Amino acid sequence: MSWQSLSSYWESVSSYENLINLAASIGILLVFLLLRKVITRYVFTFLLKISRRTLNGFFSQLRLSFEKPIQLLFIIIGLYLSMGYFPYLEQTNPLFLHIIRSAIIFIVGWGLFNLSSSSSVLFSKANEKYNIKIDTILIPFFSKTLRVIIVAISLSVIAQEFGYDVNGFVAGLGIGGLAFALAAKDALANLFGGIIIITEKPFTIGDWVMTPSVEGTIEDISFRSTKVRTFAQALVTVPNATLSNESITNWSKMGKRQITFNLRLTYETPVEKIQMVVREMEYLLKNHSEIHQETIFVNFDQYRENGLDIFLYFFTKTTDWGRYLKVREEINFNILELLESEGVSIALPTRRLFMDSETVESRGNESLVKQET
Repeated sequence: MSWQSLSSYWESVSSYENLINLAASIGILLVFLLLRKVITRYVFTFLLKISRRTLNGFFSQLRLSFEKPIQLLFIIIGLYLSMGYFPYLEQTNPLFLHIIRSAIIFIVGWGLFNLSSSSSVLFSKANEKYNIKIDTILIPFFSKTLRVIIVAISLSVIAQEFGYDVNGFVAGLGIGGLAFALAAKDALANLFGGIIIITEKPFTIGDWVMTPSVEGTIEDISFRSTKVRTFAQALVTVPNATLSNESITNWSKMGKRQITFNLRLTYETPVEKIQMVVREMEYLLKNHSEIHQETIFVNFDQYRENGLDIFLYFFTKTTDWGRYLKVREEINFNILELLESEGVSIALPTRRLFMDSETVESRGNESLVKQET
């Protein structure tokens, strides 16, 4: 480039009109940068005013999800408008328009991604307010599936905006599908295990379960694994493929909780006392407000080496562990008071040794002979 062309270019760049347009372009962009937070706040305040109270929860999540994306959208709008005055780049430049449209697609996808992340809160509120029957085990799956779909659609639309052939990419995935399936067979097994858990619903989030692998409370269910919080407060991650092939005991599905034990009385207890104790313990259980009345057994059961066994078998109405222990303690105290009032003793693990009188006498004579010698 010659000196004259450089000189003419510099004159065009530094001309008064171009400098005015440049200042106007920068000013427009700065105005949108400074006012983006204020404008966003007023937009959402207006939406909250025109919405009904029943939608306030939704618009609160909508505001939190789209607050940052809309602020970025105002910057993009300001950038686009400022390009109308920018002297060194045309507003209709194809690359610039592709970038602006891609940025808008990204903003919409970002907001929807944030909203899908908070979908668990929206579903929970809908369950509470409108009594919509949505199992809590499905909510994390809905949220994660929506996020994957939103990201995939956003990336594909942006790629198409820049002229990339998404159909060819999908076809390439189909060709390599077999190799991918072989390489990721464990991941696919866990995915199908998660689908089995969703469809069969052996448990949901918050349930107390016991398997050959782990026992604890279900904390989270994802595509690959299930997180279980043990009673020692450790977090165990179990692959869904393992969990779906194991026997699962869901203790949270108990309608009542079992109590069973044997009470052993001494052999010196008279028959009348045993009969009285059995009747009074049965009466005690049948008149207790926390005992399930459908199944109550109190019977003289069997003879043991050191006592007579009375068998007790009943259920508490509550399934809560803490309340169950309180009821069991109360029953034990009542039985102890009953035995004490009747003068009945509980058999202790003892052993008696009987010796023949002749054997005792002969041993005594042997000791006397040893003393004389």
